[in-house]
Amino acid sequence: MSIIITDKASVQIKEMMQDEEEGVRLRFGVQGGGCSGLSYSLGFDEELNEELDVVEEINGIPVVLFSQDIPIIEGTKIDFKENLMGGGFSIDNPNAVLSCGCGSSFRPKEYDGPVEKC
Repeated sequence: MSIIITDKASVQIKEMMQDEEEGVRLRFGVQGGGCSGLSYSLGFDEELNEELDVVEEINGIPVVLFSQDIPIIEGTKIDFKENLMGGGFSIDNPNAVLSCGCGSSFRPKEYDGPVEKC
């Protein structure tokens, strides 16, 4: 298993999936950008590239990972936290050596690409 989805996050994701089209999957990965160099991408997707994507079932949720992202996100934990202002997903990536204060941007050890201003 490449990533971990906590029970709280699983409940939230499954509730959100009910509002989506039949056959939708959760897609998690990274994209260039952010003040630390990379940012997380988390959303629903119906598309699947058989050559580039890996599909895992995690807590009953079909999850699509771009195969090239797996070394960067291996062991990442997705959680859902609630507070007085509502709730949201939190991502804890053991491969991140630098994270931005916003929590959505990070830099893994091997990354030497460009960074943006916050």
